[in-house]
Formats: sequence, C-alpha cells, structure tokens
Amino acid sequence: MSTIFIDSNVILYLLSGDSAKADRAEAILDKGGIISVQVLNEVTSVCLRKLKMTWEEIDTVLLAVNAACDVVPLTLESHEKAVQISKRYQLSFYDANICAAAILSGAKLLLSEDMQDGMKIDAIVVKNPFA
Repeated sequence: MSTIFIDSNVILYLLSGDSAKADRAEAILDKGGIISVQVLNEVTSVCLRKLKMTWEEIDTVLLAVNAACDVVPLTLESHEKAVQISKRYQLSFYDANICAAAILSGAKLLLSEDMQDGMKIDAIVVKNPFA
C-alpha cells in the first residue's frame, strides 16, 4: 500500500478549469495513493452540489478514483482519532477525519490544499501539491 494519502480537494482539481492543477492532480492519481470513504463522500457531495454533475458523470469519476487508489473505511477508531486531532490541532472535524484516516492507514504524507503546508500531525506531514 502507498504511503501517500490524497485529500478530496486534490481529486476535485481533476474537474477544474485550471489546467495546471488538473494536470498535477492527474499525475498524482496516476501514481496511486490512499483515500478514505470520507474523501469519496466529499467528492460526491461537491460534484452534486457545486458542480451540478449527473449521477452518471459522478459514477465515472468515482470509478476512476477507486481504480487509482486504495480506499480505507471510516470506523469508530478513525472517528475517535479525528475527535482527538480536531481538539489538539484546532482543525475542522472534516479535515481531522482526513488526517485520522491517513494516520491509521500508515500514510506518511497527506496531500491537501486545505491545511498548512508542512504541518506535522502525529505521524503524517501535510504537503500542498500545488504550492
């Protein structure tokens, strides 16, 4: 399994009008990585709510992401870890869920544009792949 965890914002750049970021996101997914069900949920929500995509279009995106990445589940353990992380690091609970899943999956690097580049959270380091 990869040691790189990919946040939903990186995946969503695949659908962006910003071709440089879309190309970078595609290159990241081509190498594979780890995501959680939380990432799939966030991607689905944005595709529906903000991008107004059809279910057929969303299914295509999700199939591609699932094929490229190892998907880890949400569990009681990941929830409890997210609560601890949110309290300790003052992160939003959704960002803390991403961090918890990354840590519990054994990832060493979390690719995200939403958190501080270089931030260390337990055993992971956050890196903004677009910086």
